[in-house]
Amino acid sequence: MADEVSNSSSRPLLPASASATALLLLSTFVAVSGSYVFGCAVGFSSPAQSGILTDLGLTLSEAMWFAELFNLVGWLAIALSKNALWLDIGRLSTGFGVGLLSYVVPVYIAEITPKNLRGAFTAANQVILFPRAVFVIFTSELLNKKGRNVISGTIPCLIQLVGLFFVPESPRWLAKVGKWDGSEASLLRLRGRNADIFEEAAEIREYTRSLEQLKESGLMDLFQRKYAHSLIVGVGLMVLQQFGGVNAIAYYASAIFLSAGFSDRVGTTAMVIVQVPVTVLGTLLMDKSGRRPLLLVSVAGTFLGCFIIGLSFLLQDLKLWDSSPVLALVGVLIFGGSFSLGMGGIPWVIMSEIFPINVKGVAGSMVTVVNWLGSWIITYSFNFLAQWSSAGTFFMFAAVCGVTIIFIVKLVPETKGRTLEEIQESMLSFN
Repeated sequence: MADEVSNSSSRPLLPASASATALLLLSTFVAVSGSYVFGCAVGFSSPAQSGILTDLGLTLSEAMWFAELFNLVGWLAIALSKNALWLDIGRLSTGFGVGLLSYVVPVYIAEITPKNLRGAFTAANQVILFPRAVFVIFTSELLNKKGRNVISGTIPCLIQLVGLFFVPESPRWLAKVGKWDGSEASLLRLRGRNADIFEEAAEIREYTRSLEQLKESGLMDLFQRKYAHSLIVGVGLMVLQQFGGVNAIAYYASAIFLSAGFSDRVGTTAMVIVQVPVTVLGTLLMDKSGRRPLLLVSVAGTFLGCFIIGLSFLLQDLKLWDSSPVLALVGVLIFGGSFSLGMGGIPWVIMSEIFPINVKGVAGSMVTVVNWLGSWIITYSFNFLAQWSSAGTFFMFAAVCGVTIIFIVKLVPETKGRTLEEIQESMLSFN
């Protein structure tokens, strides 16, 4: 590695953050391929992920490979299932893989990407992740056969399994385990052979050595005062994201449209048409506008969307307006577009940025558990809440979105244009 760096000194060095290299693009693509699995596989196995990485000594890329084996086996079990037992085994296996990927993918992308591109690249995870419910609703009628729908879920698994043989390990993870030469070699590959990596490598080395004084933290260590701000932001964003009603709207979109008296086919098609370009727009704006402004615009939109949906059901119940079904469609589209703009992806970006490396594993696991637990609670309870009062349910979601605006203004830091080490130092000093 030393020879490699010294040989490059005869050539003009480019700033490490000047552009996205082909290897960086490939590594990101391979990582987010796993997120497409969310399109059909929504499961819960996150509590085990930190222990899995530690007990088996897995790197981030190895953890993705490990997770995709479970996803591949799960999809094949579902495709070949002849009874409920094999279907349950398949769903359990895909849920296990999804639980690992939901945390590992954004962390890996954040750790390999230069600071000026980190937001957009990490948010690319959401561009792939977004179709998990709406896309399934849309394609289920198109494919209309379990076999074809399931086989499509194995394709990204295979892409990631093969692609991981060609992408580098996270330079920050290599530094954490004392492989300094490997860390610099990985950084040089990611930034390009003519890139000046010395400053970034020095920051990683200095920060990692400062953390060597701390032992690898367990779950209870996470509740120390110095990690309080990071934990409140990470957990808070995930709770508010879920209790703002996203999965209630995504998973029950067809039922919402039918209850409002609108065509479910037209409604779900419109959701896809709106959400895909808005998600891409949010990704492009991530490193230009900053995280906080985009979050605030996004959450304001979700508040408006939920309020309009609630209002449409209220007008329908009171029989005051014949066009309330159209109002429900407008509300769902505003909510979906606004959520895709920022609130869908940015909490995962921020989660991957704010925790020091010595607690990142256990903290990330806890945050991901909270997210999936919230998803399960909302998904399970939505039908009961809607039976009680459809209008009241969406007004409650709107209220949560209002609380989210206050939470972002008061507590969420701006991380645009800062290295991971700078962000984590500022989070520690906040206390």
